[in-house]
Amino acid sequence: MQDGHLKIFRYTTKTNFDSNIRTVRVPLFKNNTFTPGGGAGQGLENELTLAVIREIESKTPYKVVNGNTPADTELTGNIVNFSKNIINRNQLNEIREAETNLAVQIVWKDLRTGDILSRPKADLNKGTPVALGGNPNVQPDTTPVLVTSLTSFIPELGQSITSARKTNVDVLATQIVAMMEIPW
Repeated sequence: MQDGHLKIFRYTTKTNFDSNIRTVRVPLFKNNTFTPGGGAGQGLENELTLAVIREIESKTPYKVVNGNTPADTELTGNIVNFSKNIINRNQLNEIREAETNLAVQIVWKDLRTGDILSRPKADLNKGTPVALGGNPNVQPDTTPVLVTSLTSFIPELGQSITSARKTNVDVLATQIVAMMEIPW
């Protein structure tokens, strides 16, 4: 037993999330998917932001705070793609099966230190060079991480682009929150 947590064969009851982080600010995601006349991508930013907040609150020890409250970290997102592809048509040229793809760029930043938490860490075992001390004149790499979700739907079974969109949003929210876990 270590720190009050049971540990057997590298399995532990300790949380998978960083205990130094207590609060996360999640501003409304940006939506760069333009569809004339307000197509299927309209309003995705609201749905995805709410789904991510719901996942953070239910699956992590973190508390989501609003834009005016000081926070330890900030999770920003930019929706870059929402598309529908037809996979199969029937004899009447109606859609038999289709898929939707939703892609979001994510940046999770520690507001206390300026570190980008969403960036993959360098693996010291693979010989990746890591600068000692670093250069104070170099800005931290804020390259966003691309997260995607692909969902298929079959209209003949009562599914629609709306149900596929909802599945895309839920899957992406789960993936984004899973990225917030501490690496093994």
